[in-house]
Amino acid sequence: MKKDIILAGVGGQGILSIATVIGSAALEQGLHLKQAEVHGMSQRGGDVQSNLRLSSDPIFSDLIPRGGADLVVSLEPMEALRYIPFLAPDGWIITNTVPFVNIPDYPAMEAVMGELDKLPHVIAIDVDAIAKEAGSARSANMVLLGATASVLGILEPEKLRDGIRRIFGRKGEAIVEANIKAFDAGLASAQKQ
Repeated sequence: MKKDIILAGVGGQGILSIATVIGSAALEQGLHLKQAEVHGMSQRGGDVQSNLRLSSDPIFSDLIPRGGADLVVSLEPMEALRYIPFLAPDGWIITNTVPFVNIPDYPAMEAVMGELDKLPHVIAIDVDAIAKEAGSARSANMVLLGATASVLGILEPEKLRDGIRRIFGRKGEAIVEANIKAFDAGLASAQKQ
C-alpha cells in the first residue's frame, strides 16, 4: 500500500508541521517514507510545498510525478489549484476555503472554488473557523490534518493523534490537547461531507 501526498500552503501556515506529524506516524507504523520540501519565499508569504510519499514497500524517489498524487492537502485554496496537475484521476483535494490574500490580483473566491468544484473528490472546509471553535486558532493546520485523515487510509486517525503527541509533547500537555481537539474537529467536519 502507498500514498503520495502533496502538502501546500503559504509560509507560516503550518504545512511542514502537518508533514512532520504524518511522517512521525508513518515511521512508528513501520512504513517507508520519502519527503521533499520547497520553502520558496516562505517567510514573506510565499509558497511552501512538501511531497510526502508513504509506502509499505521501499520508495526510490522523493518526488511525486504529475498525475500521481493521491492527495493534495492545502491550507490555501489557490495553492490547491496550483497542484491539480499532480493529482491522480481518482485523487482527493482537501483544502481550506479561506484565502491568504498576499498578491494584488488574487482571483475572486467564487472563481477559485468554481475550479475546485469541477473535481470529483474535494473536501473544502473553513479550517480557520473550525480551529477557533475548537479553542485554538493557531491549530488550523491540525484541523486540515484531521480532515485529511478521513480519506488518508494508510494511517489510522489514532496513529496521527500519537504523532501529534510526539511532535508537540515538548510544548506541554495543553498544546497537545488543543492540537488533538482541532484534529478531531477537522475529522468530524470532513466526515459530514
